[in-house]
Amino acid sequence: MKELIRGLHMPAEWEKHERTLIAFPVRETMCYPEDAARVCAGYAALAHAISEFEPVTVITRPGEAVPILNTSGNPMIDLLPLPHNDSWIRDNGPTFLVDGQGHRAGINWHFNAWGEKYPDWALDDRLAPLLLDHFQTPRIDAPLVLEGGSIHADGAGTLLTTEQCLLSPNRNPRLSRAQIEAELKRLLGIRTIIWLNRGLAGDETDGHVDNLACFAAPGKVLLQTCDHPDDPNYQVTRKNLEILRRATDARGRKIDVIPIPQPPLRMFRGKRLTLSYLNFYLVNGGVILPVFGGDAAATDKAAVERIGQAFAGRRVRTIDGTAVITEGGNVHCATQQIPAIQGGKKHEND
Repeated sequence: MKELIRGLHMPAEWEKHERTLIAFPVRETMCYPEDAARVCAGYAALAHAISEFEPVTVITRPGEAVPILNTSGNPMIDLLPLPHNDSWIRDNGPTFLVDGQGHRAGINWHFNAWGEKYPDWALDDRLAPLLLDHFQTPRIDAPLVLEGGSIHADGAGTLLTTEQCLLSPNRNPRLSRAQIEAELKRLLGIRTIIWLNRGLAGDETDGHVDNLACFAAPGKVLLQTCDHPDDPNYQVTRKNLEILRRATDARGRKIDVIPIPQPPLRMFRGKRLTLSYLNFYLVNGGVILPVFGGDAAATDKAAVERIGQAFAGRRVRTIDGTAVITEGGNVHCATQQIPAIQGGKKHEND
């Protein structure tokens, strides 16, 4: 494994993609199976939106037809039947690494359904190896329970994460913060970790960073903020803003923070929905941005403008952020990029 890891690193999401992976929902394991038609329609809309920019591989259950995808006439979408429990491929899929010399590999993290919150995860824990085999990509088996939505890299040696998630005792209870940090640095080819404090209220992932903050460029971070003192996110975002303002990245740069206002509070069946504009997804030449409509019209507009400015030159493609949010995630959670190979060979073992 040491030979395989040497020189590999987690690239930034804005680097060129070969394709996007999406895992289609499984009705039997959904939180609200009665809403399956609406949620599946949201996934279909997401796949077609991404296909405007790059190829999409949609993972479906073997033997199950998904007519709602309606892929006829769209050569940018293909189907890959593989067993899986859940649809959040960012978390149960592999994290891809590159070295800029034509080599690519994928990390197979252990997956335990966000700290054993759901009973069915055996198929999801085996999904990453199946995907890596299918795409003929060398596999690195990581000694950590980790979801891809809990980490975000700038491609230049710096990683964002939260203490709430990575230090949660329901993931790696026998490992200290120092041990987890050492493994992340070794596996992901990074030198500096910026540990934010907590994630947003209502987030059952124990504070995934992809709802809270992300890099727009090395040294530049988008942070969702809250201006209402009676909202739990007010203190959460203020604390994380303080951390970012004190932080420096792997190259010693101070962090330039770009605030993105959070959408208005919304509830669903007595629970707070974790609405976030930062759960967007970067595609080749574009940004797939969830918006929420209605009373969120003003913050939707601000998010489109600020995120568009942060990624100048990319087309901001908005999508209905309410279509899948009741199942616990959004656009970024539902996607995983396969970075394009640059520099020669396609795979490590070519």
